[in-house]
Amino acid sequence: MGKPTLDHRGPAFGELVIRLLNDLKKIFQTEGHVIIYPSSGTGAWEAALTNLFKPGDKVLAYETGHFALLWKTLAEKIGLDVIWIQGDWRHGVRAAEIEEKLNADHQRQIKGVMIVHNETSSGITSDVQAVRKALDKVGHEALLLVDVVSSLGTTPFYQDAWGIDVAICASQKGLMMPPGLGFNSINEKAREYAKKINSQQSYWNWEKIIAMNETGYFPYTPASGLFFGLEESLKMIFEEGLEILITRHQRLAAACRVAASTWGLENQCLDSKAYSDSTTALIVPAGHNADELRSTILNQFNMSLGSGLGKLKSKVFRIGHLGDFNELMLMATLSGVEMGMSLKKISFQKGGVQAAMEFITKGR
Repeated sequence: MGKPTLDHRGPAFGELVIRLLNDLKKIFQTEGHVIIYPSSGTGAWEAALTNLFKPGDKVLAYETGHFALLWKTLAEKIGLDVIWIQGDWRHGVRAAEIEEKLNADHQRQIKGVMIVHNETSSGITSDVQAVRKALDKVGHEALLLVDVVSSLGTTPFYQDAWGIDVAICASQKGLMMPPGLGFNSINEKAREYAKKINSQQSYWNWEKIIAMNETGYFPYTPASGLFFGLEESLKMIFEEGLEILITRHQRLAAACRVAASTWGLENQCLDSKAYSDSTTALIVPAGHNADELRSTILNQFNMSLGSGLGKLKSKVFRIGHLGDFNELMLMATLSGVEMGMSLKKISFQKGGVQAAMEFITKGR
């Protein structure tokens, strides 16, 4: 990313963009169009919603944590009528509840279903394939929109094979970059649907971008410096191999949970089938404050842990084990947590680090 700025109207930039778009399709596992915005994931949420829906349209959304709630709030602010299935932040999406709502929609007023694949606030990964099956079982034509901000490049994800109409992502998680790029990966069904909406949006408009992307350019000034980083991150992913990368995340996440179980800390996620491979959220024992523990670990060991978000504030701390992350980094992280809990006099069973180490080295 430290390269000199490239003329975003010059031939070299156009060639770079075409390479990136082709490689992004391989990551999303799609034959559709991948659209890049200079935005956060929040911008990518808004882009998807404003291309597909008009104020007053009904969408169905499921609460799995803080980010699902933020996306729902954004949808309401731009005028959508959100049918909200409340969750407990401890389980993933229950496809049967989605099916029930869709079955009750006799007039087919629901235009879209919004799901967060991997909810980093609660360390929960939902079964989006089950949601697709629910849509198909009911025979409902609602579009399926899935937030993959923290699952792309960390968790198995196959957009076309799973029947996902729009996948929303950002650069700062599995793609191993700073924030600043947002993505909409859309299939032909979503694209054709958007053409009929005649949205008044200009900046987010898919068709304008797709048209100029044919030759590698954009209708606005892109975040060109970040494109160099994106090219390198995609190169790193393909060098490792996507399947090997997914297996690495699964192994490191499992090792983290072994440590937590040994310590006696409760996982925020109660369903073992929904454990996240990118983030683990752990509940501190009653009488202790997770943010005070995080502060101690940061001040004493210069290690930053994720905070509890929304209603989990001060109740959980989060360990991220995603992206360019390996066994030694995990062991250092777990050691910092164990030392921090000792300093804060939190009651726990020692040996979590050792248990994780034995798990990682077993079979090597």
